[in-house]
Amino acid sequence: MQDYPKIQISERGTRELKNRFPWVYDTEVTASGEIPDGSVCYAYSEKGRYLATGFYNSNSKLRFRVLSTNSNDVIDEAFWKRKAEWAVQYRRDVMREGFSCCRIIFGDADGFPGLTVDRYEDVLSVEIYCLGIEQRKQDIYRALLESFSNIGEIISCIRERSEGKLRTLEGMEDSVCYPSVEGFSLTPKEQVVITENGLKFAVDVASGQKTGYFLDQKNNRAAVGRLAKGRNVLDVCTHNGGFALNCAAAGAESVLGIDISAPAIRQCEMNAELNGLTNVRFEQHDMFDFLNETLDAKQHPWDLIILDPPAFTKSRSTVHSASLGYEELNYLAMRLLPRGGYLCTCSCSRFMTPDLFMKAVSDAALKANVSLRLIEKRGASPDHPVLIGAPDTEYLKCLIFQVV
Repeated sequence: MQDYPKIQISERGTRELKNRFPWVYDTEVTASGEIPDGSVCYAYSEKGRYLATGFYNSNSKLRFRVLSTNSNDVIDEAFWKRKAEWAVQYRRDVMREGFSCCRIIFGDADGFPGLTVDRYEDVLSVEIYCLGIEQRKQDIYRALLESFSNIGEIISCIRERSEGKLRTLEGMEDSVCYPSVEGFSLTPKEQVVITENGLKFAVDVASGQKTGYFLDQKNNRAAVGRLAKGRNVLDVCTHNGGFALNCAAAGAESVLGIDISAPAIRQCEMNAELNGLTNVRFEQHDMFDFLNETLDAKQHPWDLIILDPPAFTKSRSTVHSASLGYEELNYLAMRLLPRGGYLCTCSCSRFMTPDLFMKAVSDAALKANVSLRLIEKRGASPDHPVLIGAPDTEYLKCLIFQVV
């Protein structure tokens, strides 16, 4: 074993680590002596049993983040290289033709706590929300670039988009930049065109939302597209037009995508033009206002509606109000659909569990006086793997129903 500092984990924290939960909260950790924030340390139970090796940060409520449960692991450049190679190879295996546009690192699910890396062709777009990762990012970047190079794939740009409250909670300032990596030639890029399900999308990696595009819905967009032929489609919270354009390309009679963001609408229109699609249009609206006004006007021609809103809750304390929001949104969609129409409804909030989300949708159906035939329960595409023991990694819910 290495000469890493040691911390003690409470009985409750020990139980969670044994069940493979990937972090321990501040109230469950005792540190003897000063441990520099971001340090690698060993976690022991109150009975003196080794539990895990990970990062310590006294600033964070996530006081300890697991890196390994093998006491012989040394957290060095070779460690990050192994982890990076496993992550890259896994995406190559499961994404196949989608490997050029997918999530490469999905935080704890890949053993990189607080790190997100999305690949858009030759660009890696990065978010870092863990101090220990921040302090070692050059080693991690080098490991990733070498992993791609070793399989004949060239990455020419890394874009860091690490900003917001989660950085502050870790005791870090925002970092929005194009980092350099010794030994590699990297050139800043602001836009890149990706291919998803045979469609082209322009991605703003410089200033677009999150890392620039939401990759987790890739397979779900294709699944909904299979229902779209000959139908009139409404895509609510269209963002870059992902669901809308997949439906248009699949032969929908007409598609309307709405979003509250004017820049998002401009991006959608650019993406429609990139693909030569003329059966789709985009309009700027607040989703609740639009659905209510449309319902009041008794003009609702759609027989397929997609609901993909941003997270309604980012904490457990607001789950109840979020459930009511999901219920109302789904109720309005169900009122707008004819019997036999289709509804795809999604939640990306990790605090809205699958059971809670299903209940909100079921309550909406009761309120709308309709029945639902469940066609599919779906989650994120396989480049966002679920880590057993870490329910937060199973954050995306996508339910496809027929209204009967």
